[in-house]
Amino acid sequence: MFLPHELIIQILLRLPVKSLIRFKSVCKLWFSLISHDSHFANSHFQLTTNRRILLISPSESLSIDFEASLDDDSACVSLNPDSIFPQYFQNFYITGSCRGFILICCSLNIFIWQPSTGDHKHIPLSPFGSNLDAAYFYGFGYEDSTDDYLVVSMSQHGYSDDSPLHLEYFSLKANTWKVVEGLHSPYTLDDDPRESGDIIGSNDGVGLVKYDENGQFLEQHSYSNYDLSLQVTMYIDSMLSLPSDGDNEED
Repeated sequence: MFLPHELIIQILLRLPVKSLIRFKSVCKLWFSLISHDSHFANSHFQLTTNRRILLISPSESLSIDFEASLDDDSACVSLNPDSIFPQYFQNFYITGSCRGFILICCSLNIFIWQPSTGDHKHIPLSPFGSNLDAAYFYGFGYEDSTDDYLVVSMSQHGYSDDSPLHLEYFSLKANTWKVVEGLHSPYTLDDDPRESGDIIGSNDGVGLVKYDENGQFLEQHSYSNYDLSLQVTMYIDSMLSLPSDGDNEED
């Protein structure tokens, strides 16, 4: 039976990432569509509802279907991030996620990782100088008007109210750092501004705990009897790719 190309695309757009990756080997047309067509990847992202939990510990890294029970082993997929950045794996921490990408930091090294496809990028060091004695805080977001991903770095030299703040951002599309001038803030940065929230989080560093949208406890699942310092974040299963170095480079 012959199916129109448009109908095939509509069917593929509604499949999970795991199936799409497997179907890339069906034919050259499907490989090109799934691997290189940014319009297809964006359309798939707009339609997807597959939220996943990323759990990383020194002993294991898992991607877990958020809608499934934490006790459902079939909802877990093992990941291997230490093969991507082995020299940093034991010491990095998750800073956040955006459109299926995870921002990971280790000292002054910054990585963006796409767990669904394995796509990743090591962000180059800022040419504006780095101070090992400063406190660094990072953010990660998407600018829809320019179709660009931005890594924001804020550092504070000292903890007094008048300590200077330095703010800069890295554009993945331009592949360059830029300084934000004239930054003044009356606030002191917290040592640890991140919170797990009331949906999913770690339970004393040894397991996961899940709550509903009203903050009511749903379930928990332990992964070890000792402290593994679990790191947890949510992300969307997607086929999106990072911009190539220097894509549409800005003036």
